[in-house]
Amino acid sequence: MSSKLQTPIDYLKGVGPNRADLLRSELGIQTYQDLINLFPNRYLDRTKYYKINELQRNSAEVQIIGNITGFKEITQKRGKRLVGTFQDETGRIELVWFRGQKWIRDSIKPNTPYVIFGKVNWFNGVFSMPHPEFELLSVHEQNLSSTMQAVYPSTEKLSNKGVTNKVMNKIMQSLFLETNGRFAETLPDFIHSELKLLPKSDALFNVHFPKNQELLSRAEFRLKFEELFYLQLQLILKNLIHKSKIKGVPFNSVGPYFNSFYNDHLPFELTNAQKRVLKEIRHDLGSNAQMNRLLQGDVGSGKTIVAFMSMLMALDNGFQACLMAPTAILSVQHFQGLSELSNKLNISIKLLTGSSNTSQRREIHKSLENGDLQILIGTHALLEDKVKFKNLGLAIIDEQHRFGVAQRSKLWKKGPSSTLSNDSEIQIVPPHVLVMTATPIPRTLAMSVYGDLDISIIDELPPGRQAIKTVHRYDSNRLKVMRFMRDEIEKGRQIYIVYPLIQESEHMDYKDLMDGYESIVREFPQPKYQISIVHGKMKPVDKEFEMQRFVKGETQIMVATTVIEVGVNVPNASVMIIESAERFGLSQLHQLRGRVGRGAEQSFCILMTSFKLSQDSKVRLETMTKTSDGFEIAEVDLRLRGPGDIMGTQQSGVLNLKIADVIKDKDILYSARFYAKQVLTSDPSLTNTENKTILNTYRELSKYKNIWNYIS
Repeated sequence: MSSKLQTPIDYLKGVGPNRADLLRSELGIQTYQDLINLFPNRYLDRTKYYKINELQRNSAEVQIIGNITGFKEITQKRGKRLVGTFQDETGRIELVWFRGQKWIRDSIKPNTPYVIFGKVNWFNGVFSMPHPEFELLSVHEQNLSSTMQAVYPSTEKLSNKGVTNKVMNKIMQSLFLETNGRFAETLPDFIHSELKLLPKSDALFNVHFPKNQELLSRAEFRLKFEELFYLQLQLILKNLIHKSKIKGVPFNSVGPYFNSFYNDHLPFELTNAQKRVLKEIRHDLGSNAQMNRLLQGDVGSGKTIVAFMSMLMALDNGFQACLMAPTAILSVQHFQGLSELSNKLNISIKLLTGSSNTSQRREIHKSLENGDLQILIGTHALLEDKVKFKNLGLAIIDEQHRFGVAQRSKLWKKGPSSTLSNDSEIQIVPPHVLVMTATPIPRTLAMSVYGDLDISIIDELPPGRQAIKTVHRYDSNRLKVMRFMRDEIEKGRQIYIVYPLIQESEHMDYKDLMDGYESIVREFPQPKYQISIVHGKMKPVDKEFEMQRFVKGETQIMVATTVIEVGVNVPNASVMIIESAERFGLSQLHQLRGRVGRGAEQSFCILMTSFKLSQDSKVRLETMTKTSDGFEIAEVDLRLRGPGDIMGTQQSGVLNLKIADVIKDKDILYSARFYAKQVLTSDPSLTNTENKTILNTYRELSKYKNIWNYIS
C-alpha cells in the first residue's frame, strides 16, 4: 500500500481547501486512501446511445447524441424557464432548465455534437429532459470515464455546495491519474491463482470506471473478498493470540460434584447437543488457556443446565463461579433454578442484586473472600469493587449484548492472583468466560462479530417439548379467539396477552393497553376470572406482586407490555396472544413466543393484526407461522433489518464495511474465512515467504484502518 495514499485529500487536483473540508465533514474522507475506498452505490449504464425516435414513455435515464439548435425563454408564474431544442437525425426533444440559465446559454455551443444524459418526461405530446447532464462529444470520447458511470454516496450539503456526482467522478479521475492507477498488491499469489482474482490495481480501476458488467462483477468480488479476508484474519489471529498469551486457571479434574450430579441428580436426559457443548467446554477448561466461549441456544434449549455443570467443574477444582444476568428478574429466576440443584449437592449459593440489603451484602462479601460461598448469582452488582472473590475460576454472562466491554473486563479482574516465578510480581489470572445468549445470531453475523470467540450451539430442544402452534389472526376474528381463550382456561391453563410498547408513542400504547384490559375484563368478568396487569408505569413492587399472582396461578390472564419478554417462567401458561403483532420485530416476537411451551401441554401463539400490513410485516408474520427455528428466524431478521440494527449500537461498528455486505455476500465471507484459517493454521506468525504480502498488508491496515478498534 503506497505511502502516497496517506496524503491529505486537500492536495489532490480539483479538491482544494473548501472541498476538502466538505469531504471530511460529510463523507469522512481525510486521505487519498479514504477516497479510493469510497465505493459507488450504483452505476448508470452508459453503454447504449438512444435515438430520439426510440424513446419510451417511462422514467428511465437515457443518453443521446445530437445538437442543440436553439433556445427560447418562457415566462411562468415564478420567474422563467429556458428551453433548448435538441435534435438528432430521427427527431427532436426539449431540454429544460429552471435555474442557472445564463451559465447554460454562455457555455453551450449551438450546432455542435453533444452527449446528453437524464430522465425523459412526456408532456403535451412532446418529450423533454429537465436539467440534463451534457458534455461535448469530443470530450466524452477522450474521457477516462467509462461507459458505465459510477454514482457515489452523497449528502444534501455536498449537492448544495456544487460537489455533484460529476465532480466526484472528476476527482476520482484525478486520483487515478496522480497514482498512475497503480496500487500495491494485498493478496498472495496462491489465493490469486486459486480464485482467479483480478489484480488489485485492475479491481480498483474497474470498480470506479467499469468497462462492462462482467469486469465490474469481477472487480467487486476481488475487493469484497479482500475486505472480508482481512476481517476474518484479524478475528482468528485475535483468538490464537488470546489462547497462546492469556493463561487460564487449568481445571485438571472432573470430580465428585460433577459426577454425583450427572449420575444421581440430573433432572432429565441431556440432549446430544448439550453433551457436545459440555465436551467443548470441558476441553477449553482443561487447557492452559483462558476459555472465551459463546454459547448460543434458543429459548428453552437447556443452556442453564450446561452453565450449572460447567460451574461444577470449577467447584471440583477448588474454584468459585458466578453468573451475571442483565435484569433482577432474570437473575432471581436463575438463582431459584440453580438453588434447587445446588441444595442437593450441599453447595453454597447466594443472590446479589441492587436491592440486596446491607446485612445480606456484608455476609456475601465476607463468605466470598474466605471461600465459603461457592456460587454467586447476580446483576451488575457483581461488578462493584467491594465484591472480591477468593478464587473466581468461571464467570458466566447471560445475554451478553446487554453488557458493555468495560463491564465485562471488570469481571476479568476478579480472577485469582498468582505470583510470577521471580516472586516479585502479582498477576491476576482471568477467570474462564462463558457468554450465553438466547437470541440466535445468524452464522454470518456470528463469524463477523464474534469471530474471535469460540462458538458452541445447542440446536435441539429437550425431549417431550411440543412445538408451539403459531397462527396469524385478523382483528375480525377476535370473537373466535376469545372463545378459544375460554376453552383453554376451562382446561386449567393460563394466558398471556401482550401489547406493544414503543417509546415515541408511549401515551398511545398505554391507552391501547388500558382499552384492551377493559375489554378483556368485560369478556372475562370477576369473580369467575382473575386478571393481572403489568406495564412500565407501575411501581416495581406492584409489578412484582402482579407477576407473582400469575406465577402462583391465582390469575388466569396476564395483560402486559413487553416487560415479560425475558424472565418469567410459568410452565402452566399455554397461550401467548400478541396484539398489533405487526409492530414488533421478529426477534421480539420469537422471544415472546418462548414464554409459553414450557410445560408438557400443547401451547399456542396467536398473532393479532389489522388488515393493513406492510410487505415487511407480512414477511415477519409468515416467518413466525412457518418456523420455530430461532436461527432461521434470525437469518430473515438480518435480511429485513440489516446488521447494524440487530447488533445494537455497541457492536454494529464492527460491520462498518466499505464494500462487502455480510448478508448478500455470505458465500464470499465463508470463502474468506476458509482461506484466513488455512493461512493461519499453517503459518500463525505469517513469516513464510508466500505470506509476506499478507503480513505487510495486515500491518498497514492495523495502522490506518478503524475497523480493528471495534472488535469486541
